[in-house]
Amino acid sequence: MADVRGSASANGMLCSVPERLQLHMAMLALQFGYARFHLVSRAALNMGDSKLVFPVYRNIIALLLLLPFAYFLEKRARPPITLNFLLQFFLLALVGITTNQGFYLLGLDNTSPTFASAIQNSVPAITFLMAAILRIEKVRLNRKDGISKVMGTILCVGGASVITLYKGPTIYSPTPPLNRPAPMFVSLGDAEGKNWALGCLYLIGHCLSWSGWLVLQAPVLKKYPARLSVTSYTCFFGLIQFLIIAVVFERDSQAWIFHSGGELFTILYAGVVASGIAFAVQIWCIDRGGPVFVAVYQPLQTLVVAIMASIALGEEFYLGGIIGAALIVVGLYLVLWGKSQERKFAAQDKAAAIQSTSEHTNIRTSIHIKSSLTKPLLPPSTETV
Repeated sequence: MADVRGSASANGMLCSVPERLQLHMAMLALQFGYARFHLVSRAALNMGDSKLVFPVYRNIIALLLLLPFAYFLEKRARPPITLNFLLQFFLLALVGITTNQGFYLLGLDNTSPTFASAIQNSVPAITFLMAAILRIEKVRLNRKDGISKVMGTILCVGGASVITLYKGPTIYSPTPPLNRPAPMFVSLGDAEGKNWALGCLYLIGHCLSWSGWLVLQAPVLKKYPARLSVTSYTCFFGLIQFLIIAVVFERDSQAWIFHSGGELFTILYAGVVASGIAFAVQIWCIDRGGPVFVAVYQPLQTLVVAIMASIALGEEFYLGGIIGAALIVVGLYLVLWGKSQERKFAAQDKAAAIQSTSEHTNIRTSIHIKSSLTKPLLPPSTETV
């Protein structure tokens, strides 16, 4: 387990300043992509897309997008495949694709995009807890970096919860846009007549699966460092799993046919943006920044969804959103500051270890030289008197 611990957080500590900036920009782009995916998925369900067929097409598109890049870019870096690796990829697919996507669609069908986005804010806390238990993420509560990461995670989750649970007075009321979005984006409100309690249970299962997926990828990447290949194998096994489930349980043959351009768009967006591009970006960020770094950006989705709804659908912006956004920003700052302090401590520990090793080597060399000088120049005489 010590090797795993070194891989996930040490990678993040060794990142250069430009690469850390790239990590932050990648995570921001990822949250915008996922935020729009909530709306797209709701539109797909409203148009009657099958909850079993939709992820099959989504993962087919993602696999076709990732496979050429993985094959050609990682031809030399890809380790030989073994049965152990195949079992790990199968487990990643079961947790991160089949269970994750399945529970999400079932939960979204019984709730709403806003609620689904809000409940995902438990992912940082769950991921942080899992990573700490498995010793992938170092948490030292006796140091300022550990306290900062814990407090930042709590503030991120709390800020997103405030956005969801507290409205407050209206701060911003946009004028209705002249050009309304396409019909498939209009009916995106809360699902009526659905089982919200069951939907919440499904979404909790989705969050547990997502957190487990983020954490499990770190040790796999240490043994199999070809990131795009790991993602491709995961998509392949997820596609096989979903395909078997859909063939067995989807009895309507019409569910496999596209009936409108809107349905085709939702599937393309889900496959290209929310799976193909998002998976590749996410696994790169996990490899370089660790699972907690990736998960802590999750609450931004709630803020982005609220902003999108305000701009595109003319929804009002409330005081609760402002307060929640401020808490999220402060929480993110605390986590990132804690990670930077952790890098400094790691650099100091590494320098101290190098100095200690050097001093130990010098002492051994000095002893060796001294012992050599005290030896007689001539061997002891063997003559007998």
